[in-house]
Amino acid sequence: MIRSAVLPNGLKLPYVEQGDPSGVPVVLLHAFADSWRSFERVLPCLPRSIHAFAVSQRGHGEADRPASGYGVDEFAADVVAFVDAVGLEAAVIVASSSASLSVQRFAADHPNRALGLVFIGAPRSLRDKPAVAEFLDAVRELDDPIDPAFVREFVEATVSGPVPPAFMKTVIAESLKVPARVWKATLEGLLDAVPATETAAITVPTLILWGDRDEFLPRSDQEAFAAAIPGSRLVVYEGTGHAVHWEEPERVAADVVALATRVRPSRRDRADGS
Repeated sequence: MIRSAVLPNGLKLPYVEQGDPSGVPVVLLHAFADSWRSFERVLPCLPRSIHAFAVSQRGHGEADRPASGYGVDEFAADVVAFVDAVGLEAAVIVASSSASLSVQRFAADHPNRALGLVFIGAPRSLRDKPAVAEFLDAVRELDDPIDPAFVREFVEATVSGPVPPAFMKTVIAESLKVPARVWKATLEGLLDAVPATETAAITVPTLILWGDRDEFLPRSDQEAFAAAIPGSRLVVYEGTGHAVHWEEPERVAADVVALATRVRPSRRDRADGS
């Protein structure tokens, strides 16, 4: 069942929830121009011991689309507000691709709210990616309604192996829901963002998942990302592209469960609020 979280700023964000309420809380955040449905292949692979929340962020999917507020700081503030709205003290945060920038900021500013982090095909920064700046030039030319062929090419470039056609049709349809102005504002905000790892320390347990056929992120980028977060671990998925969770949902789910189990708060911690 799709529910809605109402944030203090009035924004309504749709989300799906599953698992045992006493299980390890895990919040799944999609990438630019996507929605909670990005995790439709992962959710069935998670056990009930994971209390999962997959949310559509502002401007995306069926979420509210404010006139402004598409910078990384606003998305990071929404993460805090969402965690509060669904009654979580802290959670494992899973970030797909560009969501890493807002999650880095969330974890740096609110380390007590992050039990752990899982980054999937996630850049440390977009400022050093000339291809993204070129893509922004193309996005700035978009008008509503957005050309489905443009979106299809964008989505298909993120995978290297077979993904069920019905699922690809779904994610393309979700991207087409995003207005041109939100494509533009969100991408501009991502390119303007200074990564939190450049100005602050991230101290929570972190897992970085990367496909070795990712045409967007080279291994050197992921190694630099891992080096910027002390104690983090880089896991390489051989034969997969950028959207690792679309191609290998079972394995991604297993990696998320492994981290969540490791950082699960003890009963004593939950009892005393520490």
